[in-house]
Amino acid sequence: MPIVDAIIAHVLELEISLYHACARLEAGTDPEALHDLRINVRRLRSLLKPLRGKDGVNDLDDAAAAVGQLTTPVRDLEVLISELRNRGLSELVGAREATLSSRYSEIMHSPELQQLFTCLDAWPAGFREAERDGELRQLDKQLSKLLLRQMLGLQCALADRQHDPHRIRLLVKRNRYAADAYPQHSPISAEAYIALKDMQSSLGAWHDRYQ
Repeated sequence: MPIVDAIIAHVLELEISLYHACARLEAGTDPEALHDLRINVRRLRSLLKPLRGKDGVNDLDDAAAAVGQLTTPVRDLEVLISELRNRGLSELVGAREATLSSRYSEIMHSPELQQLFTCLDAWPAGFREAERDGELRQLDKQLSKLLLRQMLGLQCALADRQHDPHRIRLLVKRNRYAADAYPQHSPISAEAYIALKDMQSSLGAWHDRYQ
């Protein structure tokens, strides 16, 4: 499949996954709904990062970033409630659960979320126009170059023992999800991909407890 077609198809898949996560969040039936929403936002941003500067990409990435920022404290509250419950501190859970329910409603009716879906609906046409205008002729070569640079950035961070672990966690996510989005352009081997997945899990557990 041509690279532009593949990118648009992947974005549409992520849009469907986002709608699905939102439906579960609104129904209040799935404790993982918000987490899945955030994962798909992160996957979308990782796909878009090598395309920054192309027609319409910056607006969509900014909209996704706004949803990420909006949902971060709510996800932290989810993690805290789970940790309190696991430690048997049920008396500290009730009020926080009521707050959590109201925060879910705020997310669902937020202008940030609506703007993201508006941008997602409009983006494919703009990307096609960029293709017709010849802006994407060197896209295959650019993707390979940018994903290599991204991987080298993670390697440098891992070699620095004083590097912020939160920053490393974000770099791991970015590289792993970029490899998912662009498997033909990623320099990351299958073995390294498995290591990235394990590292992301470990850093995620650290981050939850740190928060």
